[in-house]
Amino acid sequence: MTSITPATPSTDRILAGVALMLGFCVTAPLLDVSAKLASNSIPVGQITAARFVVQCALMAPFVWLMGLSLRVARGQWTALLVRAVLLLVSTFCFIAAIRVMPLADALAIAFVAPFIVLLVGKFYLGEDVGLRRVGASIAGFVGVLCVIQPSFAAFGTVALFPLGTAAGFAFYILVTRGLSRKLHPVALQFHTGLIASLLCIPVLMFAHDTASELFDAVLPEEIAWVWLLGVGFFATLSHMMMTYALSLAPSATLAPLQYFELPVATLLGYLVFRDFPNTLTLVGIAIIVGAGLYMIHRERVTARQLITERAAPPI
Repeated sequence: MTSITPATPSTDRILAGVALMLGFCVTAPLLDVSAKLASNSIPVGQITAARFVVQCALMAPFVWLMGLSLRVARGQWTALLVRAVLLLVSTFCFIAAIRVMPLADALAIAFVAPFIVLLVGKFYLGEDVGLRRVGASIAGFVGVLCVIQPSFAAFGTVALFPLGTAAGFAFYILVTRGLSRKLHPVALQFHTGLIASLLCIPVLMFAHDTASELFDAVLPEEIAWVWLLGVGFFATLSHMMMTYALSLAPSATLAPLQYFELPVATLLGYLVFRDFPNTLTLVGIAIIVGAGLYMIHRERVTARQLITERAAPPI
């Protein structure tokens, strides 16, 4: 992304960014609802492929209308491929999970992704992360265990699938950090959709007539077409809203709002599927949200300290 954000965004830009992030929190669970409804008659692999095919089709006209270049530097293709694979795995695991699990349970487990990003940053990338934020990450994992325990008892190993989503999305975020500075978000979304589609379609073709529960594609009937289109539409819309929100307002302002997605998913899960988290799951969700908000608070404190230190006159 080549645009330069002012050091101190205006109030109007920040409010627009907040509105877009709240829009993300409302539309992202609609993707999950569409995927769960589609999974009643359509294999998980086909739903995953539809998510990226529709994204690619929706982004193509915007690339053309905005006059964006799709040229990619030779050294960036590997990062684009890795990014697409990570999002593909993350999406597949989550759809496989919500096929049988309540939306709120699966989403709560997937919310361990920010903690994974932090720990990878500290122990693998050598980033300066304080013990308090590491402690918050550990608390977040404890919350995830509270959610997994009843889900594992009820649904078996499928309750572990959202952990695959969390791990895939965590590394997806790390790869995106570098690419987002070099490619326009619309072009980036188009490339991701195109690469993921090219990876999915051969798998579905190879699995045709194999009776594979996860990959043997079927011809959608009636309303199932709507759910498939909904998966791709809401995925594209929500991710673009989040991308532009981050270009308008500081990430420190927007990060706490992401947790609004959990109550929205809980409400939609109850209204559409009559699913509601049990007591232990609610405790786990509360721990995850609390740990995440505390970690964001510590990041703000650290950022303010760095700004103060840099502004201090030399002795």
